[in-house]
Parts: sequence; structure tokens; C-alpha cells
Amino acid sequence: MKTPIATLLLSALLVTGCASKFNPFNWFKRSTNETVRQVAPGQVIENRGLVDQVTSLQIEKTNGGAIIHAVGLPPSQGYWDAELVAENGEKPVKGVLTYRFRIDKPYEFKRASTPISREVVVGHFVSNIKLQEVSSIRVLGARNALVSRR
Repeated sequence: MKTPIATLLLSALLVTGCASKFNPFNWFKRSTNETVRQVAPGQVIENRGLVDQVTSLQIEKTNGGAIIHAVGLPPSQGYWDAELVAENGEKPVKGVLTYRFRIDKPYEFKRASTPISREVVVGHFVSNIKLQEVSSIRVLGARNALVSRR
């Protein structure tokens, strides 16, 4: 009498186990076709947004070029991965070298707190060769842009 009940329980466990996520045979499904976004050569996909405001811009001269120092103010704390991203392949347009102040959002909600606690500082080196035809450097944020002229 115990054998049919044990067989019934074992077969029930095996059948339910086949459909569970713990069964290694169910971990990967059949492959499907997906469309791939084509990227032109030299084009970079940028998922980071612009910093809310650029509050400060300074250019520090060095022997080999210049260091661009920019301070941005995001809307809350927790923003990260900030960088000055050059436009036009870091070539000046009508003497203006333009950078976008890119920054990534926090993963979870963060409080705003004080403006000084939210400041994000970035730097970027530009060689003398790239600065030859540059008369001004512009850094763009979401709500404003700052320009430094020679």
C-alpha cells in the first residue's frame, strides 16, 4: 500500500519540477530574432543625460595643453559617472570647442539636500594641437551653458 502512494508523490514532484525555474533544462528558452540598432562608424551611443546646470567653468593652462574644470549641479544627490563629452569629434566649429556635461542618474530615489552637497566636478585634458584653432570653450548642461574665451 505504501508503494503506490510513494510512486504517486514522486511522480507529482517530478512533473511539477519540470515546469519550475529550478530545473536546469528550463533555464534557457529557444533563441529568438531581435533587431539590432545600427551605429555609424565613430558614433557613440550615449545613455547618460545632461547635468541640470553647469555652475562653474575654469580652464587651467598646462605645458601640453589645457585642463577644463567644470562643476555641475544635478537635481538631487546620487548622480554619478560624470564626463565632458566632446561634440564634433573634438574639433572646433567657428573657433568654439563644445562639450556636453554628461551624468548618470542614481539607481534609486535620493533626496535633494543642499546645492553644495550635490555638486559634481569633472575635468578633461585638451592638447595644444587641438587648441590651435580654438577661441572659446563651451560646456553645455540641460538648462544652461558656460563659455570661457581666450
